[in-house]
Amino acid sequence: MESAKSNMNGHQNVIVMRHGDRLDHCEPHWVLTAERPWDPPLVHDGKVRAFQTGQRIRSQIEFPIHRVFVSPFLRCIQTAAEVIAGLSAIDDAMSSKDVPSSIGNSKLKVAIEFGLCETLNTVAIKSEVVPKDGKFDFEFSDLEAMFPVGTFDQNVDMAYKELPQWGESVQDFKERYVHTLKFLAEKYPSENLLLVTHWGGVSSMLYKYFKDATKYLVDYCGCVELRRQVPYNDAFGDSEEFEVVTSHGVAFKDNKLPIHGPLIIKSPI
Repeated sequence: MESAKSNMNGHQNVIVMRHGDRLDHCEPHWVLTAERPWDPPLVHDGKVRAFQTGQRIRSQIEFPIHRVFVSPFLRCIQTAAEVIAGLSAIDDAMSSKDVPSSIGNSKLKVAIEFGLCETLNTVAIKSEVVPKDGKFDFEFSDLEAMFPVGTFDQNVDMAYKELPQWGESVQDFKERYVHTLKFLAEKYPSENLLLVTHWGGVSSMLYKYFKDATKYLVDYCGCVELRRQVPYNDAFGDSEEFEVVTSHGVAFKDNKLPIHGPLIIKSPI
């Protein structure tokens, strides 16, 4: 992996993205027989979309991704795994010399972050599928196995050591997502991050850092790119606040016009 000190011009970049197409939105009857109806996987098209998103990020950004932090929900884990594959893949028609060394040859580190989890309320998770014992259990060993060998970092301290309490308010989850971003960014100020989360996570970042704080539609794998200036190691001064540089797959809710560039909303929120 290229050195974490390679951020250009003292800037830190963070991409916050939503997971891919979830099975229960494509097959509503799936929940009737599912063992974990509150934790749907991706459909095949969702995996393809996530992989292609990784390829798009690799070809369009001008900075390396050093670390990936991901919600423990299965749809986010699978999305992150496909995005990482897309970031690392080299097209048959493209020789390795055509791929930026900071992208094509980097070895990412991945960690699960409870602070990026789904909003734990009945708006996001229907009450009839909530675990009867109230426990949203995750087998970390199974989730870790979905990533390339050697990429999962078990030693990372989470911003949130446990899941939020059920019944989060809108204000609660907005503050949680923003706090998670700030915690991780401050912990790794010389590294660029990819955060794989849910609709609420992407929209919360827009509410906080975009100049037009309105309501947004976020498509599957929709994402926003944030950037802030950070002092060099030998310099003094505080880091600047993040600003939204660009977005993909995000539109204003009132008129469905894209915030940055073309958008076709196909999936439910």
